[in-house]
Amino acid sequence: MAKTKGADSAGEDILRLPFEEALKKLEAIVEAMEAQDLPLESLLARYQEGTALAQLCQAKLNEAELKIRQLEKNAKGEINVKPAQNLEEE
Repeated sequence: MAKTKGADSAGEDILRLPFEEALKKLEAIVEAMEAQDLPLESLLARYQEGTALAQLCQAKLNEAELKIRQLEKNAKGEINVKPAQNLEEE
């Protein structure tokens, strides 16, 4: 069971990473997988971590896009925030 707790802890650590750090880790994993002749178990572990990082990065990008889309300028050039529910109607 210790292995499961370690995996859960590693997953929680990944979720706390800022976007830029997650992207750098993902790029490093891809480079290592492409450049090195790694054993299958190591490749699978890196693939799993890379998948989690890719999902995290995509979620953070989606969140940022939503925040950006919520901002709108009115006729006076003032920035207003649209309610999120209006975005679904567009």
